[in-house]
Amino acid sequence: MDISFEHSGDMVVARVNENRIDAAVAIQFKDRMRELLQTAAPVVVLDLSQVAFLDSSGLGAVVAVMKLLGPGRRLELAGLTPGVLRVFRLTRMDSVFTIHDAAPPSLRHAG
Repeated sequence: MDISFEHSGDMVVARVNENRIDAAVAIQFKDRMRELLQTAAPVVVLDLSQVAFLDSSGLGAVVAVMKLLGPGRRLELAGLTPGVLRVFRLTRMDSVFTIHDAAPPSLRHAG
């Protein structure tokens, strides 16, 4: 699972460089995020701008990552594609997560 990780002050951006988070990769996603979240940053922004498809297993994996952070830390989402945003809206998980249109500009890759 290709996830890049960038630090900026008290924020970390985890960019998923895959086009799907589904049953086939949900466990790999959680394991990779667990590795990357050893930092103590209070805010983690999950950039999903390259993810075109997310199923219920993928949604469960994102929720599991939120729980991995524990109290006092937040998981926020950014760059949801229309199909992924639809999953969050249909399940009402858009009311659980803070969702940004895009990752913070200072951290976004150019091109």
